[in-house]
Amino acid sequence: MSHTSREKLDLVNRTKKVIGQLESVLRALNEDDACADVLQRLSAARGAINSLMGELMEDHIRNHMPAIPNPRKKPPTMSSRSSALTSSKKVRVVFRTNFLYLLCTKT
Repeated sequence: MSHTSREKLDLVNRTKKVIGQLESVLRALNEDDACADVLQRLSAARGAINSLMGELMEDHIRNHMPAIPNPRKKPPTMSSRSSALTSSKKVRVVFRTNFLYLLCTKT
């Protein structure tokens, strides 16, 4: 997780925002709101979840994944290790037997 209390507070607040958005979806469904309204709320929640997940993945890469040294190349910078998260690519996270794979596809 984040290594400073400021970053942790930001992540907690963003998570609470996602929870609030999902509760809004639930209320809309219970009140039989229009499908377009429910879809709009779901879209906002999905965007918030994707943003939160990207933030957590970037933090994980920065703090917990060592760069693999290559003697022919200069050491990678943080920006090159997390460029998949900050570029215009979709990132799918796959967990397999204690390994973390980032599968990137162009959007």
